[in-house]
Amino acid sequence: MKAITSRDNPLYKRLKALAGSTHQQRRSAHALLEGFHLASAYLDVAGQPETCLVTEGALRHDEAQAIVSRIDEHRIVTLPDALFGQLSNVVNGVGILLVVEKLAPPLPQRVAQTCVVLDGVQDAGNVGSILRSAAAAGIQQVFCAPGTAYAWSSKVLRSGMGAHFLLEIHEDVEPQTLIERLAVPVVITDSHGAKAIYDCDLSGSLAWVMGNEGAGVSQAWRDAITLRVTIPQPGGMESLNVAAAAAVCLFEQCRQQRGSR
Repeated sequence: MKAITSRDNPLYKRLKALAGSTHQQRRSAHALLEGFHLASAYLDVAGQPETCLVTEGALRHDEAQAIVSRIDEHRIVTLPDALFGQLSNVVNGVGILLVVEKLAPPLPQRVAQTCVVLDGVQDAGNVGSILRSAAAAGIQQVFCAPGTAYAWSSKVLRSGMGAHFLLEIHEDVEPQTLIERLAVPVVITDSHGAKAIYDCDLSGSLAWVMGNEGAGVSQAWRDAITLRVTIPQPGGMESLNVAAAAAVCLFEQCRQQRGSR
């Protein structure tokens, strides 16, 4: 295995710049996956990483050893815990980080299956949670409009818990570009005058559009709406967090589709 012993190591300097800047992460063809869960999820689905960085301390733990044993030896780089700490975005991290190529599928010419559209969802935790719910619900495609938090940022990756490797995620997709390719009805949640979600037929394929936390869905998507649904809230709250609303919608659709089989 190779070893990094100095802050002046070129690979270390490159990764430190990448770890410290979402802007750099957007520009890069690579993403950083930190922790046992993300590393295992990637290895299960996508194969070998470009590089695995692991601390000398982590290598004393069985879980780290199990992950490292799955990776080609020439891809493994060890480094001291003190150097790793400057790459880590996790408090009390476990000392393992994969450098991987981002999965960037081409934009499909036609979308005929259920998908999720994130229309300016700015909070990285919300984006990651929605990706996780989408993957759990069996959805394959997620489209992120401009203004949405960067899907391959460290915080979104952590919140997604491996969902990225089960989805096709398309970023910076202009609304009109996607609307022209949709062959499914467009659905949004709306707390004013919409039909209760439990009374709507959701058994077919749909494009679920989740809007900005404050402003809601943009005008381009409002003009494309087929169906507006509301989530009844008997407790009297005005609205749900966008990630919670997305989970309710996707799993109500799952329930209806299960019942229609």
